[in-house]
Amino acid sequence: MHKLVEERDTGLPCCVLFVVAVVCGPKDFTVMSSNSAKILLTGLPGCGKTTAIMKIIDTLGCEKVAGFYTREIRQNNVRKGFSWKRLDGAEGILAHINIKGPLRVGKYGVDVAGFEESVVPILDAGQIAAELFIIDEIGKMECLSGKFVAAVRRLFASEKSVLATVAQKGAGLISEVKKYPNTKVFNLTRSDCDKTVTEILKILSFLREP
Repeated sequence: MHKLVEERDTGLPCCVLFVVAVVCGPKDFTVMSSNSAKILLTGLPGCGKTTAIMKIIDTLGCEKVAGFYTREIRQNNVRKGFSWKRLDGAEGILAHINIKGPLRVGKYGVDVAGFEESVVPILDAGQIAAELFIIDEIGKMECLSGKFVAAVRRLFASEKSVLATVAQKGAGLISEVKKYPNTKVFNLTRSDCDKTVTEILKILSFLREP
């Protein structure tokens, strides 16, 4: 039986960085209102990124939340791939060593078609009635999907709030989202995870259900 294990590590190096953006680039992006926030979270594997995001969602109590998160797939304590799970409960395989084809990150074949069919549509701010969008993560696997890249850019250009994790290194969208102006940077480690969660909850406090 496959075991889902938290934290994403493709074998690529990561640093710790937390970004809050109120005004989002590129230059033609609209100015965010006071009731909108863009938050990016990254860190070394095992630092608790996904745990932090789920704790924020649970504590915030905002019902209008949409998005997804990813986890490792392990079999006999050996990593075989990565799964995705939407906040509404639907789930599937993002990448696996047994997936064949040219779309790959390292030894993992990526099911881009399945990801685009089942996950990308829930990131459509024009169609999904959500106030907060969760993206875990903006990484090399996800960015093999041009539709995902376009959806994320539209979200960051919208007045919707976004809480996302992002890979430390990478070109294109991975680099782009970190360069949006008016950002504040926090370091995330296991030792200060609770403090960071508290900081994010303060930023997103306008989303709390009355």
